[in-house]
Amino acid sequence: MPIETIAIGFLLLATLRPAEAATGDSMASNEPANTVADPDFALQGEFLDRSRQNGQPPIGLQVVALGKGQFLGVLFDGGLPGAGANPAFRRELLGTRQGDSVELRTSDSDPSRIVVRSTTAELHGDRPTRLLQRCVRVSPSFGLPPPPGARVYFRDSEPHDLSGAMLFDDGFLRPGARTSNPVRDFRLHLEFRTPFMPDARGQARGNSGVYIQERYEVQILDSFGLPLANNECGALYKQQPPDLNLCLPPGQWQTYDITFRAARYDSQGNKLHPARVTVLHNGYPIHCNHALSAKTGAGKPEGAEPRPILFQDHGNPVAFANIWLVELAENRSRDPRPGLLERIKMRRAIRGAS
Repeated sequence: MPIETIAIGFLLLATLRPAEAATGDSMASNEPANTVADPDFALQGEFLDRSRQNGQPPIGLQVVALGKGQFLGVLFDGGLPGAGANPAFRRELLGTRQGDSVELRTSDSDPSRIVVRSTTAELHGDRPTRLLQRCVRVSPSFGLPPPPGARVYFRDSEPHDLSGAMLFDDGFLRPGARTSNPVRDFRLHLEFRTPFMPDARGQARGNSGVYIQERYEVQILDSFGLPLANNECGALYKQQPPDLNLCLPPGQWQTYDITFRAARYDSQGNKLHPARVTVLHNGYPIHCNHALSAKTGAGKPEGAEPRPILFQDHGNPVAFANIWLVELAENRSRDPRPGLLERIKMRRAIRGAS
C-alpha cells in the first residue's frame, strides 16, 4: 500500500507527491531514513484515516518507539497535530512488538486495540474496524531556497560564515557551529533531523537547540508524540512551551522558521523593550511575537550588544541542513510575525506555483 506524503501548514493538509514537497536544490530528502537496523524503526511514525467512516471524525495516530520492542501510541480525534487534531482529545496506548507488528491497548482489560504494521494501523473495537494508513508529513518550508540577499550559512554540504563547523559522513552539519557574525533582527530558516534513540528518555533523546544571540534557546529534542512542556521540542527553554507539539518522528527532516527582534536598550544600558520571537515549527506557528522575559537556560546574559547564533552541541547526533538568514531593518514593527502575503508567497514557492 503506498505511503501518503502530506504537507503540514497553518490549516493545510494537502496530498502531495514527494517531488512536489520542496523546491530549490536542498540536498536533504523528505523521506525518513531507511538505514536503521532496529526493527522498531519501521513501526514508528504517523498514521491517518480521513474517511469519516460512519460519520466519525478523522483519526490520527502517532506511534513512538520506546526501545526493546516497547511502543507508545497516541490517538487523536480529528487528524494529526497541526492538521485537524482536537487538542483536548489525546489518548495514550502501550504495546510490545511481536514480529513485524505491535498491538496497542490502553490496558489489558480494554477490548479496543490498534494493530500497527509498517504501512497500516487497524483500529479494532465495538465499532467497525478502521484502517489508518501511514503518512510522511513534510513541512511546507522544507527545502525553501534562500531569497536574494540572504546570508547562507549552510547549503549543499558547504558551510559559510560558521565557526566550528564540522560535517557528518553524509554531508550534513553537526551541532556545535556558531555564526561568525553577531545578529540583531532577522528571519532565520533551518532544517534539522533528530536521531533515532529509542532507549533514551527526556533531555538525552535527540537534544540540541538554536541559541539566538547565544542567549535564547529554541529547544530541539525528539519530543515526537509527547505532551507539551517547557523543555520539549519547540519550547523557549524552561520559559515557554510551544502552543502545539509539531514534532515529526526521528529520522525525518523538520523545519524552524524563526523571526527575532532583539531587546532594546537605552544609552545607560537599561532595557526598554524585551526581545520578541515568532517560531514556526514545520510551518505551524508555535510562538507568535512572544516577549522573552530573560535569557533562557545556560544562555549568555542579556545585553545591548548583538551576539552570534549557536547550534548547540548537547552530545546527540542532531543533523542540520539549509540554514540561511535575512537581516531585518531595525525600524521594523515590534511585531515580527510574518504577514499573510509573506505566508502565501512562501506556500507558492514551496508548491512551485508562479
